[in-house]
Amino acid sequence: MKFLTILFLKFLLLSNFLLAETIPTKSKILKLSSDCFKDSRTQVCKELVSELEKLQLVVFDQNRFKCQSSLLGLQTEIIEAYFFNNSSNETISLMLPYVIKNC
Repeated sequence: MKFLTILFLKFLLLSNFLLAETIPTKSKILKLSSDCFKDSRTQVCKELVSELEKLQLVVFDQNRFKCQSSLLGLQTEIIEAYFFNNSSNETISLMLPYVIKNC
């Protein structure tokens, strides 16, 4: 019985490990953000907002509040570009340098 309990716990831990979501890297975030500002109406931009939210939670748990604030600002710019940018001109991000510096 003890063997089955240990086996079950190992399976449970391994299955949670395999189901864990990946957190995007800073370079991936920067590249996707640049792509979004070139064409803000893509599916990539919608997904990036979600990815930034996950990353904000990770840096919050690490008490990296400057990074979290920078990510929140970048997320705001992406949302604004997606919903409110009616012009075809490229939007320039003001927050990308802060993400680079603080994260």
